Amino acid sequence: MSRLDSLAHPKPPEDHEARLRALQLRLYALQIACRRAGRAGLILVEGWDAAGKGGLIKRLTAELDPRFFQVVPIAAPSAQEKAEHWLQRFWRRLPATGTWTIFDRTWYGRVLVERVEGFASEAEWRRAYGEIVETERMIAATGTVIVKLFLHISQKEQDERFRERLENPWKRWKMGPEDFRNRRQRRAYEAAIEEMLERTESPFAPWHLIGANSKAHARIAGLTAIAERLGHGLDLSPPPLAPDLAALAEADLGVRLQEA
Repeated sequence: MSRLDSLAHPKPPEDHEARLRALQLRLYALQIACRRAGRAGLILVEGWDAAGKGGLIKRLTAELDPRFFQVVPIAAPSAQEKAEHWLQRFWRRLPATGTWTIFDRTWYGRVLVERVEGFASEAEWRRAYGEIVETERMIAATGTVIVKLFLHISQKEQDERFRERLENPWKRWKMGPEDFRNRRQRRAYEAAIEEMLERTESPFAPWHLIGANSKAHARIAGLTAIAERLGHGLDLSPPPLAPDLAALAEADLGVRLQEA
């Protein structure tokens, strides 16, 4: 049985909204801790069309300090990008020390959409597995923590979400002919996903495969995976109180600060 076929799609817990809020506050604390420690984070979000990638990213960033993260939406490469090494457009957006970069779709497009749709030759997409693994190895070697998520939904759930988008005038812009073209090739995409998961799994960049038929469950599972991986071994105590700040607070405002 394949990893996709065996994946469970749990219902969200009754207190999912409270859990989501707690995770968002935890991620804010992690962001500050990463900033203090000089730890960079690279979050790669992949999944089926309409699997909830954008909604997950929206919840991930809701409480973060916008100065210390960037979201990079990946679309088809421009003419200039096609003239460069195919990974160059990703390399130039990697996170700086103490910041996070979130890719909404990723370099895995090379072995997914470019493979299935014929935008890359067989030699190119087969070579890409090794190029991707080596790229992730080099990134991890610098101390950057890599988190890879793949959101999986059933064909039935995807069809329901497509209908919802098409019936809502404010969501139709999310749909295009390519969505229907991709839908018709689901079996080819499933084979490509299975090979991607098998050939790019590594200790320094493991995959987190999430059953996303429930958006609420997927958001909690995704944010939990991100928090656990980015926070591993990280000091989460509050930043120390600077003596000069304590002195100024007491002298100018009459506020006596103490360490938390």
